Amino acid sequence: MNFNFTEEQIQIRDAAKDFAENEIAPSSIERDINAEFPTDIIEKLGDLGFMGMMVSPEWGGAGLDTVSYVLAMEEISKVDASVGVIMSVNNSLVCFGLEKWGTDEQKEKYLRSLAMGQKLGAFCLSEPEAGSDATNQKTTAEKDGDFYVLNGMKNWITNGTKANYYLIQAQTNKEKGYKGITTFIVEQEWAGVEVGKKEDKLGIRSSDTCTIGLNNVRVPKENILGEEGLGFRIAMETLNGGRIGIASQALGIASASLDASVKYSKERKAFDQPIANLQAIQFKLADMAVNLETARLLTLQAALKKDTHEKYVKEAAQAKLYASKVAVHNALEAIQIHGGYGYVREYLVERYLRDAKITEIYEGTSEIQKIVIARELLRD
Repeated sequence: MNFNFTEEQIQIRDAAKDFAENEIAPSSIERDINAEFPTDIIEKLGDLGFMGMMVSPEWGGAGLDTVSYVLAMEEISKVDASVGVIMSVNNSLVCFGLEKWGTDEQKEKYLRSLAMGQKLGAFCLSEPEAGSDATNQKTTAEKDGDFYVLNGMKNWITNGTKANYYLIQAQTNKEKGYKGITTFIVEQEWAGVEVGKKEDKLGIRSSDTCTIGLNNVRVPKENILGEEGLGFRIAMETLNGGRIGIASQALGIASASLDASVKYSKERKAFDQPIANLQAIQFKLADMAVNLETARLLTLQAALKKDTHEKYVKEAAQAKLYASKVAVHNALEAIQIHGGYGYVREYLVERYLRDAKITEIYEGTSEIQKIVIARELLRD
């Protein structure tokens, strides 16, 4: 595999880095404390083409590859993982599904504005009783003439309060189990769509997460994505790509933790010398660096396989599993290296740990990733 980045990929990475440092960083601490959604920042990301990076220009996207997406996601998440996850959901979970399975009419009506960053999307799979067991969907969709009537509740919806459009999984035929799940495109403003209060989270606090209630929501049949009964497949294939996005988010957190630790260890003195001279600190930094590079290679491998249209289920799960583990590990070590200063907001590393933990949970817990990996190994 060749990971010598093209000139275009380097330009994308550098543009994301510049935007993150100049536009995102100044407000990141305040937004984290106040759990404030970065509305203006997301609009600017859309203007730059970062909200529909892999969507074809035909539908308003930037037409870039997944490797470019990984590079941009890491740089954005390195500065603010909250902005990273907003960007990831719109790109990986919403735009991807609409472009792959949507009709031309659906793409024109929904995908174009999402890819251009004029609208925001959310992906609604999890429920109170359907987290890791995504087959256990309780949300129902009953056919009524040219409409389907949706009833149920969706939990932990990233972008939930701000999204204009939702991709919602609902059961259209209970007797068929997971083969009876269908994906619907639902607009937030429709009657019966109930947006719950924003969750008060441990980390990624600048992104919003909420419950979405569906109370007799009438969805026209032309808003079925794909076809009836295809919803579970759509959800699983979408999550495969989404795991590359979350792995990239984890890379950003892990990289920020390492950079902060290197900088602090050169400045902080103990025993009449910078603590960077102490072998105990050097060993920590070395482990953090090796872990980060390993996670980055796993993530790039998954991205490259996706770009070359190879099967990447195992690779995406491996990248997400390992990168999220590294994000938590590097953040913990960063706090240890900073000592007492690592436990206060001023030095940022405590936020890295709060942001890192969710990468081991959403879009498939670490335990689920291990199941996916094992299944792929045993499939042949």
